Amino acid sequence: MAATQKAAAHKDTQDKALDAALSQIEKQFGKGSVMRLGDSGAIPDVEVVPTGSLALDVALGVGGLPRGRVVEVYGPESSGKTTLALQVVAEAQKLGGTAAFVDAEHALDPIYAEKLGVNVNELLISQPDTGEQALEITDMLVRSSAVDIIVIDSVAALTPKAEIEGEMGDSHMGLQARLMSQALRKLTGNIKRANTLVIFINQIRMKIGVMFGSPETTTGGNALKFYSSVRLDIRRIGAIKKGDEVVGNQTRVKVVKNKIAPPFRTAEFEILYGAGISSEGELIDLGVEHGLINKAGAWYSYNKDRIGQGKENSRQFMIEHPEIAHEIDTALREKLLPKKLTTAEVTDIADKAAEKAADTSTGKTDKTPKRAAG
Repeated sequence: MAATQKAAAHKDTQDKALDAALSQIEKQFGKGSVMRLGDSGAIPDVEVVPTGSLALDVALGVGGLPRGRVVEVYGPESSGKTTLALQVVAEAQKLGGTAAFVDAEHALDPIYAEKLGVNVNELLISQPDTGEQALEITDMLVRSSAVDIIVIDSVAALTPKAEIEGEMGDSHMGLQARLMSQALRKLTGNIKRANTLVIFINQIRMKIGVMFGSPETTTGGNALKFYSSVRLDIRRIGAIKKGDEVVGNQTRVKVVKNKIAPPFRTAEFEILYGAGISSEGELIDLGVEHGLINKAGAWYSYNKDRIGQGKENSRQFMIEHPEIAHEIDTALREKLLPKKLTTAEVTDIADKAAEKAADTSTGKTDKTPKRAAG
């Protein structure tokens, strides 16, 4: 009995010490610096831009990509990096925002972008000659505070001026990494103040001589990894076929870094050629998974009404009946995304946390267990 009480007292002391440490960490480094991975309660409101994929919005924990932060999207070739970035641009424009696309690869297809829902007439586009020019343009757009989202495609194509003016075969060790490190030191503060979402698309390279672990790495050095609030690893995991014809990719995105919610969550969705992310397909998959849509054999039903035999027919039904798709989307978002707090609720939580911290500190002096005499 005495041992149990002693263990309980020790646990209580540890809990108080941990609460004090967490409070100090959040005070020193900001809210969200440390959190329990299983936390899924209400969180303070974070301004976000939806990704165009409900599954990815849920995996990110806050309903989209955070504004005022740096985001890195990387993966192998033809995995859907630019498609995902353009979908985010389209969503930002739907919310009334201004978007810019820094096309360092000189490979943007306006027709494809328009099919994804991007208003190309209002899209700001730059095709810079050098990496320095690209990053300087990005910095000027950010400092204007008039642009809501900027996409840089891609980091690998941000070629330093010295390399462009040099000869083929010249060695420029670490030049691009130094360029990125300097640029991000300048950009990060401005991005936060302007509340602009900046997305860097990056490519994958292989490290030579790696015996254990993954040999994959991203270009441009390590600075972008550190400065990014969110890092998304996007991969093609399968093909979508209509008969013998391949009409799209099955795609998986892993949130490998997340400073605004617990990381390491994954999302799977379909990217259809010429159409982008299939939101209707996602609604069907997530609806079945969470009990909003019933599946019996090959038939899908919603509110006891059959909507189609097979996923393709059900997808077509959703396209033809957008009001039902919107109803399912709203229900899923209410169920899967955390509740947004009002300013008053956030203030109330902060006041209660301050009171708890004060009680903890007084408890350490007034309620310290006394050692038994003798």
